[in-house]
Amino acid sequence: MKLHGYFRSSASYRVRIALNLKGLTSEHLPHHLRKGEQCAPAYLAINPQGLVPTLESDAGAILTQSLAIIEWLDETNPNPPLLPNDPLRRAKVRAFAQAIACDTHPVQNLKVLARLRQLGLLEEQVTEWAAWANREGLSACETLIAAESGPFCFGDQPTLADLCLVPQLANARRFGVDVSAYPRLLKAEAAAKQVKAFADAAPDKQPDAE
Repeated sequence: MKLHGYFRSSASYRVRIALNLKGLTSEHLPHHLRKGEQCAPAYLAINPQGLVPTLESDAGAILTQSLAIIEWLDETNPNPPLLPNDPLRRAKVRAFAQAIACDTHPVQNLKVLARLRQLGLLEEQVTEWAAWANREGLSACETLIAAESGPFCFGDQPTLADLCLVPQLANARRFGVDVSAYPRLLKAEAAAKQVKAFADAAPDKQPDAE
């Protein structure tokens, strides 16, 4: 398999964790987002959105969107499972993951921040926008799992929820968010960081890390 990504991309980070948990290897093909390499014609030919990650399977299939990639990996390599068997629990994990991947991360990603700069916002306003988006999303996620005993987001094993949470907390810190306001999320993060698959997927462990 080939994984097109970027070391600091939280969406790529999610997929790296999933690959590690499944014990799968992939060739990492970096695209430097700040240099616009994701907009190169050769890359747009396989991912017309110009986003990372993109996964190329051994059979040559092209998969985009991190949650779709992770669920495909989970369905084709079911151990360890990243979604609960119970339909209600599975829906709750997906809802948490989507609160981050669909409603929080996209609002503070590179493309949106670049557009805010184009519209004339000062850099401190752009940073505050990103921090606000993180605070809004993480506050909701803190409430979503407040009653879950853990130590992970949903039980004693990592799920899709944890794969989304850990990279998003890293983003929040990068934008100066005080994450101590989210003790339940930090409990899940601490549990995840004890797992080698998460540690090895961290941005600073990647070959393209700056």
